[in-house]
Amino acid sequence: MSLQTAGIHHITAFARDPQANVDFYAGVLGLRLVKKTINFDAPEVYHLYFGDQAGSPGTIMTFFPWPNSRRGRVGGGQVGVTTYVVPPGTLEFWENRLKSFGISTVKQTRFGEEYVQFSDNEGLRLELVEREEGPNSEWWFGGIPAEKAIKGFGGAILFSTDAAATRKTLEQTLGMKKIGEDVGNTRYRASGQLGNIIDVPHSDIAMGAGGAGTVHHIAWRAKDFAEHVDWRVLAEEQGYQPTPLIDRQYFNAIYFREQGGILFEIATDPPGFARDEAPSALGEKLMLPEWYEPYRSEIEANLPPIEIRAMEGKQE
Repeated sequence: MSLQTAGIHHITAFARDPQANVDFYAGVLGLRLVKKTINFDAPEVYHLYFGDQAGSPGTIMTFFPWPNSRRGRVGGGQVGVTTYVVPPGTLEFWENRLKSFGISTVKQTRFGEEYVQFSDNEGLRLELVEREEGPNSEWWFGGIPAEKAIKGFGGAILFSTDAAATRKTLEQTLGMKKIGEDVGNTRYRASGQLGNIIDVPHSDIAMGAGGAGTVHHIAWRAKDFAEHVDWRVLAEEQGYQPTPLIDRQYFNAIYFREQGGILFEIATDPPGFARDEAPSALGEKLMLPEWYEPYRSEIEANLPPIEIRAMEGKQE
């Protein structure tokens, strides 16, 4: 069996402060909070989803913000850097915007592309790159016009404890194409327009520790429910131990850990985030799966209030 993923579906990370998380990703980066729900396995913790206007696959960054979370350590077995893509000619705008919020940036060049690297309020490593490829976001917020807004993911840098094994998984399991080597990295391309470029450092990296400021897992796209079943069969045939199919309300999921220690998920494109909210009202209300609805009042009382607010940086 041979399958090809279109690229990243979503990336899920840990955080501490829910309001600070919203302020950074909605207020500073201008992403849309497309879903406000809970961790289905720990209903005392929010699960927040940020993306483009619809929360399209390839744009979704999700967080478990838990005030009591320990501080994590970025390392092997994780997404080391999450790459966002912006329209051509906008990198200077973003450098200036980040600077206005006191966010330090560093420039790096890989594969002939210039990246602006920085960290979020929890220490999660991020970077921006300009690319023509992929549709522009239709969402604008907080002084970021739509024509300069983050499109979605450009891709990611995977930190692996067994880089050779991770590279093999990208090619032989996920169906990505190796497209080059440069600056100590091997680059792979998936078939989609967003979240399609993955870099893997050549050197093995010592295992990190999960916690605030680190990525929990990276999810890859399955185009529909039928293909999702095939992905599970393929993972099992290749010696992984995938979970059963799990209904996550907005997509179905399977999980397995590849040999470099990174937790991979395969997530379906459908049904999407408008299944229980109108597209114009995404993220406005706490959404619960039906089995938690009888406990809504208790759950809401236990969660700290959060609000979406525009953030103003300091102008020089």
